[in-house]
Amino acid sequence: MYNDLYNLGMRQNKTKSLAVPKVPNKYFNHFVRGYFDGDGNVWVGYVHKERKTRLRTIRTIFTSCSEIFLQGIKNKLEDNNIQKGVLRKGKGNYYTLTYSVLSSLKLYDFMYNDLGISKLLLNRKKVIFERYIKMRS
Repeated sequence: MYNDLYNLGMRQNKTKSLAVPKVPNKYFNHFVRGYFDGDGNVWVGYVHKERKTRLRTIRTIFTSCSEIFLQGIKNKLEDNNIQKGVLRKGKGNYYTLTYSVLSSLKLYDFMYNDLGISKLLLNRKKVIFERYIKMRS
C-alpha cells in the first residue's frame, strides 16, 4: 500500500508541499469532488450590497496549506475548461482557490454530472449549488 501511495505522488510531511497526485483524467472529477467535500466550500450570498441593486452570487472555494497543490488543481481544471480560478494567500497559513458564478456552475457540472456507480458525495454542498441554479431559472 505504501508503494501504491508513493507512486501516486504521496510523500511524508506533505502539508505545505503536497502536489496533486497522478489521477487519470477520467477520474479527476471524482478526485476534485472528494477534495471539495473535505476542504472546499460553496457560498451563496449578495455582493455590492451598497448599490441600489444587490447581486446574488455563488462562490466555490478550495482551501489548502499547499499553494503547489491548489495550483495543480487549478491547472487541471483549466485543462477541463473550468477557467478563471483565483489563487490567493489567506490571512493565516493557507491558500484559497476561488471560482465565481460561471466557473462555479461549470464546477458543479464537472463534479456531479458523472457520479458513476459510487454516488459518493456530501449532499449538503450539492444542495447549495442546486438551490442557486433553481433561483437563476
